Amino acid sequence: MTQLYHSPTTPLTRHYSRSLPSRGMTIRPPVPEVDYLQIEEATRRDPKSLSKTTAKVLHLLLTQDLSRLRSDSIADELGMSPTTLRRRLRADQLNYQALLDLARQYRCEKRLAKTWVPGKTLAWDLGYAEVNSFYRAFKRWTGSNYSDVKLSYI
Repeated sequence: MTQLYHSPTTPLTRHYSRSLPSRGMTIRPPVPEVDYLQIEEATRRDPKSLSKTTAKVLHLLLTQDLSRLRSDSIADELGMSPTTLRRRLRADQLNYQALLDLARQYRCEKRLAKTWVPGKTLAWDLGYAEVNSFYRAFKRWTGSNYSDVKLSYI
């Protein structure tokens, strides 16, 4: 039996659309409500310039567990194939990796605006498998090392 939707406490599962033979209706996963203000802050672009698909992908990346999200699971969540998702993102001159990087940078900035967090913890929360990958990304985003930023908090 497949799970048609998930709650925030259960892990993402593969979603399938299925037809109800008695009524001819199709059950689809619920469409996430998009917070356009958050998307505007993350992308520094007018959210109206993005397609609905791109906005939904960004919303999922900004609100869910990044360590579990992959492009194919997001495509399933939105009820489309991974190829269709890539094609729709390409129409906005974007790709999944660019959106993931934007979401990680935004979430990192928001987290560090509140308080300092150890690099290992922040890397895990942002979905990085290796802490050094996070440190390289942080340097690319800010132009400074994470250890230098740490000194400003202490």
